[in-house]
Amino acid sequence: MDTDFNLAPVAGSYLQQPTASALAVAVPVVTFEENNAKVLEVFGRHRELISLPVLENDRPIGLISRNIFMSQMSKPYHRELYEKKSCIAFMDKDPLIVEVDTTIETLGALAVESGDKTLADGFLIVDGGKFSGLGSGLELMRMMVALQAEKNRHVMQSIDYASVIQRAMLSASRTAMARALDDACLVWEPRDVVGGDFYHLECFPDGWFAAVADCTGHGVPGAFLTLIASSSLKQALELHGPRDPALVMSEVNRGMKRVLGQHATAEQLSESDDGMDACFFWFEMATAQLTCASAKMSLLVLLPDDEKVQTVDGERTGLGYVDTPDDMQWTNRRVQLVDGAIVMTATDGIIDQIGGPKNIAFGKQRLRNAMLAYRHLPMHEFGKKIMEEQKTYQGHQRRRDDLTFFSFRLSGSTNRK
Repeated sequence: MDTDFNLAPVAGSYLQQPTASALAVAVPVVTFEENNAKVLEVFGRHRELISLPVLENDRPIGLISRNIFMSQMSKPYHRELYEKKSCIAFMDKDPLIVEVDTTIETLGALAVESGDKTLADGFLIVDGGKFSGLGSGLELMRMMVALQAEKNRHVMQSIDYASVIQRAMLSASRTAMARALDDACLVWEPRDVVGGDFYHLECFPDGWFAAVADCTGHGVPGAFLTLIASSSLKQALELHGPRDPALVMSEVNRGMKRVLGQHATAEQLSESDDGMDACFFWFEMATAQLTCASAKMSLLVLLPDDEKVQTVDGERTGLGYVDTPDDMQWTNRRVQLVDGAIVMTATDGIIDQIGGPKNIAFGKQRLRNAMLAYRHLPMHEFGKKIMEEQKTYQGHQRRRDDLTFFSFRLSGSTNRK
Protein backbone atom coordinates (compact mmCIF):
# COMPACT_ATOMS: atom_id res chain seq x y z
CA MET A 1 0.00 0.00 0.00
CA ASP A 2 1.31 3.48 -0.79
CA THR A 3 1.78 5.65 2.28
CA ASP A 4 3.07 8.92 0.88
CA PHE A 5 2.30 11.90 3.04
CA ASN A 6 3.25 15.55 3.40
CA LEU A 7 5.37 16.51 6.40
CA ALA A 8 5.77 20.20 5.62
CA PRO A 9 5.82 22.46 8.70
CA VAL A 10 2.52 24.12 9.51
CA ALA A 11 1.57 26.89 11.90
CA GLY A 12 1.31 25.64 15.48
CA SER A 13 3.05 22.32 14.90
CA TYR A 14 6.52 21.10 14.16
CA LEU A 15 5.41 18.65 11.46
CA GLN A 16 2.08 18.03 9.81
CA GLN A 17 1.50 14.48 10.87
CA PRO A 18 -0.33 11.97 8.70
CA THR A 19 -3.50 10.50 10.16
CA ALA A 20 -5.23 7.15 10.23
CA SER A 21 -7.10 8.07 7.04
CA ALA A 22 -3.83 7.49 5.12
CA LEU A 23 -3.95 3.83 6.22
CA ALA A 24 -7.64 3.15 5.57
CA VAL A 25 -8.03 0.44 2.91
CA ALA A 26 -11.40 -0.52 1.46
CA VAL A 27 -12.02 -4.23 2.10
CA PRO A 28 -15.00 -6.62 1.94
CA VAL A 29 -17.17 -6.64 5.04
CA VAL A 30 -19.90 -8.81 6.54
CA THR A 31 -22.82 -7.91 8.76
CA PHE A 32 -23.42 -9.52 12.14
CA GLU A 33 -26.49 -11.28 10.63
CA GLU A 34 -24.40 -13.29 8.16
CA ASN A 35 -23.11 -16.75 9.00
CA ASN A 36 -19.69 -18.34 8.97
CA ALA A 37 -20.31 -19.89 5.57
CA LYS A 38 -20.36 -16.35 4.19
CA VAL A 39 -17.12 -15.56 6.02
CA LEU A 40 -15.53 -18.69 4.56
CA GLU A 41 -16.67 -17.63 1.10
CA VAL A 42 -15.23 -14.10 1.48
CA PHE A 43 -11.87 -15.39 2.72
CA GLY A 44 -11.84 -17.87 -0.16
CA ARG A 45 -12.40 -15.13 -2.77
CA HIS A 46 -9.95 -12.68 -1.19
CA ARG A 47 -6.77 -14.55 -0.42
CA GLU A 48 -4.96 -11.30 0.49
CA LEU A 49 -7.47 -10.45 3.22
CA ILE A 50 -5.94 -10.76 6.70
CA SER A 51 -9.04 -9.77 8.65
CA LEU A 52 -12.73 -9.24 7.92
CA PRO A 53 -14.67 -6.38 9.54
CA VAL A 54 -18.11 -7.12 10.96
CA LEU A 55 -20.62 -4.26 10.75
CA GLU A 56 -23.98 -3.31 12.22
CA ASN A 57 -25.69 -0.37 10.53
CA ASP A 58 -22.40 0.57 8.86
CA ARG A 59 -20.64 0.68 12.22
CA PRO A 60 -17.93 -1.87 13.05
CA ILE A 61 -18.61 -4.15 16.00
CA GLY A 62 -15.78 -6.64 15.56
CA LEU A 63 -13.03 -8.12 13.46
CA ILE A 64 -12.58 -11.69 12.27
CA SER A 65 -8.97 -12.81 11.94
CA ARG A 66 -8.30 -15.08 8.94
CA ASN A 67 -5.75 -17.12 10.88
CA ILE A 68 -7.99 -17.71 13.88
CA PHE A 69 -11.09 -18.33 11.79
CA MET A 70 -9.47 -20.82 9.39
CA SER A 71 -7.74 -22.58 12.28
CA GLN A 72 -11.07 -23.09 14.05
CA MET A 73 -12.97 -24.13 10.95
CA SER A 74 -10.33 -26.72 10.05
CA LYS A 75 -10.87 -28.65 13.27
CA PRO A 76 -12.91 -31.89 13.02
CA TYR A 77 -16.68 -31.26 12.77
CA HIS A 78 -16.28 -27.50 13.34
CA ARG A 79 -17.37 -26.66 9.82
CA GLU A 80 -20.53 -28.69 10.21
CA LEU A 81 -21.16 -27.25 13.68
CA TYR A 82 -20.47 -23.58 12.98
CA GLU A 83 -21.03 -22.97 9.27
CA LYS A 84 -24.67 -21.99 9.74
CA LYS A 85 -24.07 -19.98 12.92
CA SER A 86 -23.59 -16.23 13.13
CA CYS A 87 -20.18 -14.92 12.15
CA ILE A 88 -19.76 -13.35 15.59
CA ALA A 89 -18.84 -16.80 16.93
CA PHE A 90 -15.18 -16.27 16.01
CA MET A 91 -15.19 -12.48 16.03
CA ASP A 92 -12.88 -10.36 18.15
CA LYS A 93 -15.42 -8.20 19.97
CA ASP A 94 -12.83 -5.66 21.15
CA PRO A 95 -10.64 -4.68 18.21
CA LEU A 96 -8.86 -1.33 18.04
CA ILE A 97 -11.18 1.26 16.46
CA VAL A 98 -9.92 4.76 15.66
CA GLU A 99 -11.29 7.83 13.93
CA VAL A 100 -9.83 8.89 10.56
CA ASP A 101 -8.25 12.02 12.07
CA THR A 102 -6.23 10.12 14.69
CA THR A 103 -2.56 11.02 14.27
CA ILE A 104 -0.11 8.27 13.43
CA GLU A 105 1.83 8.81 16.66
CA THR A 106 -1.35 8.46 18.72
CA LEU A 107 -2.40 5.46 16.67
CA GLY A 108 0.98 3.82 17.23
CA ALA A 109 0.64 4.25 21.00
CA LEU A 110 -2.91 2.80 20.92
CA ALA A 111 -1.73 -0.13 18.82
CA VAL A 112 1.03 -0.98 21.29
CA GLU A 113 -1.41 -0.65 24.18
CA SER A 114 -3.94 -2.97 22.53
CA GLY A 115 -1.40 -5.75 22.12
CA ASP A 116 -0.04 -8.08 19.45
CA LYS A 117 -3.43 -8.73 17.88
CA THR A 118 -3.58 -5.22 16.42
CA LEU A 119 -0.19 -5.57 14.75
CA ALA A 120 -1.13 -9.01 13.43
CA ASP A 121 -4.80 -8.55 12.46
CA GLY A 122 -5.04 -4.81 11.89
CA PHE A 123 -7.45 -2.20 13.20
CA LEU A 124 -10.71 -0.56 12.17
CA ILE A 125 -10.84 3.03 10.95
CA VAL A 126 -14.09 4.97 11.22
CA ASP A 127 -15.35 8.36 10.11
CA GLY A 128 -17.90 9.70 12.57
CA GLY A 129 -18.34 6.15 13.88
CA LYS A 130 -19.05 4.66 10.43
CA PHE A 131 -16.64 2.19 8.85
CA SER A 132 -14.06 3.84 6.60
CA GLY A 133 -11.47 1.12 6.05
CA LEU A 134 -9.16 -1.47 7.53
CA GLY A 135 -5.67 -0.51 8.73
CA SER A 136 -2.67 -2.82 8.59
CA GLY A 137 -0.34 -3.12 11.56
CA LEU A 138 2.63 -3.58 9.20
CA GLU A 139 1.76 -0.44 7.24
CA LEU A 140 1.35 1.44 10.49
CA MET A 141 4.88 0.43 11.51
CA ARG A 142 6.23 1.48 8.11
CA MET A 143 4.56 4.87 8.35
CA MET A 144 5.84 5.41 11.89
CA VAL A 145 9.37 4.63 10.75
CA ALA A 146 8.98 7.05 7.83
CA LEU A 147 7.59 9.71 10.16
CA GLN A 148 10.47 9.27 12.61
CA ALA A 149 12.99 9.43 9.77
CA GLU A 150 11.42 12.68 8.58
CA LYS A 151 11.49 14.10 12.10
CA ASN A 152 15.14 13.12 12.42
CA ARG A 153 15.87 14.82 9.10
CA HIS A 154 14.26 18.05 10.28
CA VAL A 155 16.17 17.89 13.58
CA MET A 156 19.46 17.25 11.78
CA GLN A 157 18.79 20.13 9.39
CA SER A 158 18.31 22.38 12.41
CA ILE A 159 21.49 21.08 14.08
CA ASP A 160 23.47 21.44 10.85
CA TYR A 161 22.36 25.05 10.60
CA ALA A 162 23.19 25.57 14.27
CA SER A 163 26.68 24.33 13.41
CA VAL A 164 26.94 27.01 10.71
CA ILE A 165 25.95 29.64 13.28
CA GLN A 166 28.41 28.31 15.87
CA ARG A 167 31.29 28.23 13.39
CA ALA A 168 30.42 31.72 12.20
CA MET A 169 30.50 32.90 15.81
CA LEU A 170 34.04 31.52 16.14
CA SER A 171 35.33 32.72 12.77
CA ALA A 172 36.21 36.24 13.98
CA SER A 173 38.61 34.72 16.52
CA ARG A 174 40.41 32.76 13.81
CA THR A 175 40.80 35.96 11.82
CA ALA A 176 42.21 37.72 14.90
CA MET A 177 44.60 34.83 15.54
CA ALA A 178 45.97 35.06 12.00
CA ARG A 179 46.52 38.79 12.50
CA ALA A 180 48.13 38.49 15.95
CA LEU A 181 50.31 35.39 15.53
CA ASP A 182 52.64 34.20 12.79
CA ASP A 183 52.88 30.63 14.07
CA ALA A 184 49.75 29.31 15.78
CA CYS A 185 47.37 26.37 15.72
CA LEU A 186 43.74 26.17 16.74
CA VAL A 187 41.92 22.82 16.70
CA TRP A 188 38.18 22.74 17.42
CA GLU A 189 36.47 19.37 16.99
CA PRO A 190 33.01 18.97 18.53
CA ARG A 191 32.13 15.39 19.37
CA ASP A 192 28.81 15.89 17.62
CA VAL A 193 27.80 18.34 14.91
CA VAL A 194 27.82 21.18 17.42
CA GLY A 195 29.74 21.29 20.66
CA GLY A 196 30.23 22.75 24.12
CA ASP A 197 33.79 23.99 23.61
CA PHE A 198 34.49 27.49 22.36
CA TYR A 199 37.37 29.89 21.96
CA HIS A 200 37.79 33.63 21.72
CA LEU A 201 40.75 35.69 20.51
CA GLU A 202 40.72 39.44 20.21
CA CYS A 203 43.43 41.91 19.19
CA PHE A 204 44.16 45.19 20.99
CA PRO A 205 46.72 47.96 20.30
CA ASP A 206 49.17 46.67 22.93
CA GLY A 207 48.51 42.92 22.80
CA TRP A 208 45.89 40.26 22.45
CA PHE A 209 43.47 38.35 24.64
CA ALA A 210 42.58 34.67 24.23
CA ALA A 211 40.19 32.27 25.93
CA VAL A 212 39.61 28.54 25.57
CA ALA A 213 36.57 27.14 27.38
CA ASP A 214 34.79 23.84 27.93
CA CYS A 215 31.11 24.25 28.80
CA THR A 216 29.05 21.62 30.54
CA GLY A 217 27.92 18.86 28.17
CA HIS A 218 28.31 18.54 24.43
CA GLY A 219 26.02 18.48 21.40
CA VAL A 220 23.04 20.84 21.42
CA PRO A 221 22.95 21.54 25.22
CA GLY A 222 26.67 22.28 25.23
CA ALA A 223 26.39 24.50 22.16
CA PHE A 224 23.53 26.45 23.73
CA LEU A 225 25.67 27.07 26.80
CA THR A 226 28.56 28.35 24.65
CA LEU A 227 26.28 31.15 23.43
CA ILE A 228 25.62 32.24 27.01
CA ALA A 229 29.28 31.93 28.02
CA SER A 230 30.58 33.69 24.91
CA SER A 231 28.13 36.56 25.38
CA SER A 232 29.14 36.89 29.05
CA LEU A 233 32.81 36.96 28.03
CA LYS A 234 32.30 39.73 25.47
CA GLN A 235 30.37 41.82 28.00
CA ALA A 236 33.12 41.30 30.58
CA LEU A 237 35.79 42.42 28.11
CA GLU A 238 33.80 45.53 27.26
CA LEU A 239 33.39 46.30 30.96
CA HIS A 240 36.88 45.55 32.29
CA GLY A 241 39.18 45.32 29.27
CA PRO A 242 41.48 42.38 28.49
CA ARG A 243 44.54 43.04 30.69
CA ASP A 244 43.28 41.38 33.89
CA PRO A 245 42.14 37.86 32.96
CA ALA A 246 41.27 36.99 36.57
CA LEU A 247 38.91 39.96 36.79
CA VAL A 248 37.35 39.05 33.43
CA MET A 249 36.87 35.49 34.71
CA SER A 250 35.10 36.71 37.84
CA GLU A 251 32.77 38.86 35.75
CA VAL A 252 31.97 35.95 33.40
CA ASN A 253 31.20 33.79 36.43
CA ARG A 254 28.69 36.34 37.72
CA GLY A 255 27.21 36.81 34.26
CA MET A 256 26.64 33.10 33.68
CA LYS A 257 25.12 32.56 37.13
CA ARG A 258 22.81 35.52 36.54
CA VAL A 259 21.63 34.35 33.11
CA LEU A 260 21.14 30.73 34.26
CA GLY A 261 19.57 31.71 37.58
CA GLN A 262 22.05 29.54 39.44
CA HIS A 263 21.78 31.07 42.90
CA ALA A 264 20.61 28.17 45.06
CA THR A 265 19.45 28.99 48.58
CA ALA A 266 18.34 26.90 51.53
CA GLU A 267 14.74 27.59 50.53
CA GLN A 268 15.04 27.03 46.78
CA LEU A 269 17.39 24.90 44.69
CA SER A 270 18.53 25.98 41.26
CA GLU A 271 16.90 24.17 38.33
CA SER A 272 20.27 23.83 36.60
CA ASP A 273 23.90 23.49 37.61
CA ASP A 274 25.94 24.29 34.52
CA GLY A 275 29.09 26.22 33.85
CA MET A 276 32.49 25.88 32.25
CA ASP A 277 36.19 25.25 32.73
CA ALA A 278 38.34 27.88 31.06
CA CYS A 279 41.72 29.46 30.56
CA PHE A 280 41.91 33.21 29.87
CA PHE A 281 45.18 34.92 29.04
CA TRP A 282 46.51 38.29 28.01
CA PHE A 283 49.72 38.72 26.01
CA GLU A 284 51.45 42.07 26.26
CA MET A 285 53.56 42.72 23.18
CA ALA A 286 55.98 45.25 24.70
CA THR A 287 57.16 42.91 27.45
CA ALA A 288 56.37 39.48 25.93
CA GLN A 289 54.64 38.67 29.22
CA LEU A 290 51.68 36.30 29.38
CA THR A 291 49.15 36.86 32.16
CA CYS A 292 46.93 33.83 32.73
CA ALA A 293 43.91 32.95 34.86
CA SER A 294 42.47 29.48 34.72
CA ALA A 295 39.55 27.53 36.09
CA LYS A 296 40.30 23.79 36.12
CA MET A 297 42.30 24.10 32.88
CA SER A 298 46.10 24.18 32.68
CA LEU A 299 48.40 26.28 30.56
CA LEU A 300 51.46 24.42 29.19
CA VAL A 301 54.64 26.34 28.42
CA LEU A 302 57.76 25.01 26.70
CA LEU A 303 60.71 27.40 26.62
CA PRO A 304 63.28 26.93 23.82
CA ASP A 305 66.15 25.67 26.01
CA ASP A 306 64.03 23.57 28.38
CA GLU A 307 63.58 19.83 28.20
CA LYS A 308 60.56 19.92 30.47
CA VAL A 309 57.13 21.43 29.89
CA GLN A 310 56.03 23.88 32.57
CA THR A 311 52.47 23.47 33.77
CA VAL A 312 50.68 26.59 34.97
CA ASP A 313 47.68 25.45 36.99
CA GLY A 314 44.85 27.61 38.23
CA GLU A 315 42.01 27.34 40.69
CA ARG A 316 40.06 24.09 40.86
CA THR A 317 36.77 25.98 40.63
CA GLY A 318 34.69 26.24 37.47
CA LEU A 319 32.75 29.27 36.28
CA GLY A 320 29.02 29.71 36.66
CA TYR A 321 28.16 26.63 38.71
CA VAL A 322 25.74 26.78 41.63
CA ASP A 323 28.51 26.03 44.13
CA THR A 324 30.83 28.67 42.67
CA PRO A 325 30.50 31.80 44.84
CA ASP A 326 29.27 34.97 43.17
CA ASP A 327 32.34 36.78 44.47
CA MET A 328 34.82 34.04 43.50
CA GLN A 329 38.23 35.54 42.74
CA TRP A 330 40.66 33.84 40.40
CA THR A 331 44.39 34.55 40.43
CA ASN A 332 46.52 35.96 37.66
CA ARG A 333 49.74 34.08 37.01
CA ARG A 334 52.45 35.63 34.88
CA VAL A 335 54.86 33.84 32.57
CA GLN A 336 57.77 35.57 30.91
CA LEU A 337 58.06 34.34 27.34
CA VAL A 338 61.03 34.47 25.00
CA ASP A 339 61.34 33.97 21.26
CA GLY A 340 60.71 30.33 20.39
CA ALA A 341 58.56 29.59 23.44
CA ILE A 342 55.57 27.33 22.79
CA VAL A 343 52.35 27.84 24.74
CA MET A 344 49.38 25.47 24.71
CA THR A 345 46.06 25.05 26.47
CA ALA A 346 43.51 22.32 25.81
CA THR A 347 40.07 21.23 26.96
CA ASP A 348 39.80 17.85 28.63
CA GLY A 349 38.44 16.24 25.45
CA ILE A 350 42.00 15.30 24.49
CA ILE A 351 43.27 14.55 28.01
CA ASP A 352 40.33 12.38 29.17
CA GLN A 353 39.97 10.36 25.96
CA ILE A 354 40.11 6.63 26.70
CA GLY A 355 42.31 4.46 24.51
CA GLY A 356 45.61 2.63 24.21
CA PRO A 357 46.24 -1.03 25.11
CA LYS A 358 45.08 -0.50 28.71
CA ASN A 359 41.97 1.55 27.88
CA ILE A 360 43.00 4.45 30.08
CA ALA A 361 42.92 8.24 29.58
CA PHE A 362 45.36 9.94 27.21
CA GLY A 363 46.44 12.15 30.10
CA LYS A 364 48.44 15.33 30.53
CA GLN A 365 51.81 13.58 30.45
CA ARG A 366 51.25 12.22 26.94
CA LEU A 367 50.27 15.72 25.85
CA ARG A 368 53.44 17.15 27.38
CA ASN A 369 55.52 14.42 25.72
CA ALA A 370 53.91 15.24 22.37
CA MET A 371 54.85 18.91 22.82
CA LEU A 372 58.47 17.89 23.35
CA ALA A 373 58.44 15.47 20.41
CA TYR A 374 57.03 17.93 17.87
CA ARG A 375 58.43 21.24 19.18
CA HIS A 376 60.57 21.71 16.06
CA LEU A 377 57.60 21.70 13.70
CA PRO A 378 55.58 24.72 12.55
CA MET A 379 52.47 25.05 14.66
CA HIS A 380 50.04 23.81 11.97
CA GLU A 381 52.16 20.64 11.61
CA PHE A 382 52.55 20.48 15.38
CA GLY A 383 48.75 20.42 15.74
CA LYS A 384 48.33 17.76 13.05
CA LYS A 385 50.87 15.48 14.76
CA ILE A 386 49.20 15.81 18.14
CA MET A 387 45.79 15.05 16.63
CA GLU A 388 47.19 12.03 14.77
CA GLU A 389 48.73 10.74 18.00
CA GLN A 390 45.51 11.30 19.90
CA LYS A 391 43.38 9.54 17.28
CA THR A 392 45.79 6.61 17.09
CA TYR A 393 45.62 6.34 20.87
CA GLN A 394 41.80 6.52 20.79
CA GLY A 395 41.68 3.59 18.35
CA HIS A 396 38.25 1.99 18.28
CA GLN A 397 37.05 3.74 21.41
CA ARG A 398 34.17 6.19 21.07
CA ARG A 399 34.99 9.88 21.24
CA ARG A 400 34.05 10.94 24.76
CA ASP A 401 33.89 14.71 24.49
CA ASP A 402 34.46 17.82 22.41
CA LEU A 403 38.12 18.55 21.75
CA THR A 404 39.78 21.96 21.50
CA PHE A 405 43.35 23.14 21.84
CA PHE A 406 45.18 26.36 21.08
CA SER A 407 48.94 26.65 20.72
CA PHE A 408 51.35 29.27 19.48
CA ARG A 409 55.08 29.88 19.18
CA LEU A 410 56.38 33.29 20.12
CA SER A 411 58.52 35.07 17.58
CA GLY A 412 60.08 38.51 17.31
CA SER A 413 57.52 39.52 14.72
CA THR A 414 54.74 38.53 17.12
CA ASN A 415 56.09 41.01 19.66
CA ARG A 416 56.12 43.79 17.08
CA LYS A 417 52.51 43.28 15.86
